[in-house]
Amino acid sequence: MKPIGVFDSGLGGVSFLREAVKKLPNESFIYYGDNKNAPYGDKSEEEIERLALGCTEFLMEKGVKAIVVACNTATGSAINLIRERVELPVLSVEPAIKPPSDIGGQGKILMLATAATTKMARYHELKSRMKEPSRIIDVPCSGIADIIENGVFDPKAYETILDEKLSGYKGMEIDAIVLGCTHYIFISEAISEYAARNFKGSCTIYDGNEGTARRLRHVLEEKNMRELGSERGSVTFYTSGDYEKYKRIFDMLMARQY
Repeated sequence: MKPIGVFDSGLGGVSFLREAVKKLPNESFIYYGDNKNAPYGDKSEEEIERLALGCTEFLMEKGVKAIVVACNTATGSAINLIRERVELPVLSVEPAIKPPSDIGGQGKILMLATAATTKMARYHELKSRMKEPSRIIDVPCSGIADIIENGVFDPKAYETILDEKLSGYKGMEIDAIVLGCTHYIFISEAISEYAARNFKGSCTIYDGNEGTARRLRHVLEEKNMRELGSERGSVTFYTSGDYEKYKRIFDMLMARQY
């Protein structure tokens, strides 16, 4: 009967939460956005670890039965520390580079993420296990999450910043674009439109949310922790920032169709 805790540096983790609610409609969720400190992507690893552990403690105090780190940057920096300190199941999102790598192809794979994620040892260890790591191009995208945190989702608002980050790859054959930050899923339309205008290849978009939601369901079933009642679960929102501002954006994101 206990809720599942989900946290992110801000609102990006709502993209995971939407998938989890679809797959586990009878479960209740507590979402904590550390909007006051968002984004994590330009902070030091030590600062990210401190903030992620604070988010974990907040959710533990709410009595959750499992925790999902719905932030690629927090995963890369702090997931091992969190698992050392928490006896509950702890899951996390990571850049979904494996599916396009397994498919193979002649084109490149663009992995868009925060600057911090692209530098972390955990991500580079993951990348080294892929079939052809040389196909994967890491693209730090500082600044994009900040715009999303302000509730801006019009694709036209991202034309300039996407060109700033991606213009160096114009004309290249791109098999896949991996959204290595949960925030970016909310502007997948803008990214797809930019790719169609400027790249060759299929430019298939990948993210890790659906796979993580699937793993969460499996872990709960394996540990006999599923809520199987007929009642639909609830979703409760908390933030370290301005509640009225971020609750409005949170509700909009939960209701929006993608």
